[in-house]
Amino acid sequence: MTRTWVPPAIPAAVSLLLATLWGFAVFGGWSRLAFCAGPEPSSDCADRLAPVASLSELVALVAAGLTGFAWFARRESLYGVAVGAWIAALAVLFFGGLAVR
Repeated sequence: MTRTWVPPAIPAAVSLLLATLWGFAVFGGWSRLAFCAGPEPSSDCADRLAPVASLSELVALVAAGLTGFAWFARRESLYGVAVGAWIAALAVLFFGGLAVR
């Protein structure tokens, strides 16, 4: 059985792209537009979305730490974990946004 080697630049780039997507969703207002806009927007939707964003920020903090550690310590095996953590941060934001909608 042969193993396919993935250059560490690919998961690093994916991690940075996911971090950018998460940043726009939380700080750029994309999540508010996605979950609080519609035919009958609720006046308190943004207030209900704030705790979801805070929980997502905690997961993103872990993801950022893993990404930074993998990069500076040159631990390529942690890039996959960091990408998974960024996906988890986006999933918390998405499913939490659906729940408060």
